[in-house]
Amino acid sequence: MRETKLTTHDFVLPLFVSEKVTERRAIASMPGVFQFSIAEVAQEARRAWELGLQAVLLFGIPKTKDEEASGAYAERGVVQEAVRAIKQACPALVVMTDVCLCEYMSHGHCGVTRQDGE
Repeated sequence: MRETKLTTHDFVLPLFVSEKVTERRAIASMPGVFQFSIAEVAQEARRAWELGLQAVLLFGIPKTKDEEASGAYAERGVVQEAVRAIKQACPALVVMTDVCLCEYMSHGHCGVTRQDGE
């Protein structure tokens, strides 16, 4: 048998990046967790790297939502801009992104739906 040992290299830091904020905003339902602006999320990611974390996972909060989840694939979408900012500030950090569309859809579903309900 071998004992399990966890280090900072084993963790992924979830980061919430929002187009709706200009400065760090606490998430009431998640004590100690914040929404960050694009500029701030890069600084937070850099701090995580300096503490020994190897990866972050981005969750995007766009300013607007629509039926096509266009913010999820927009050239200048919130997550796309955050990835660029983080990679510029900390090139070696692994940056993962949430691929669920619910945050980008006006109806909140996790995927694209058809008008006829199928």
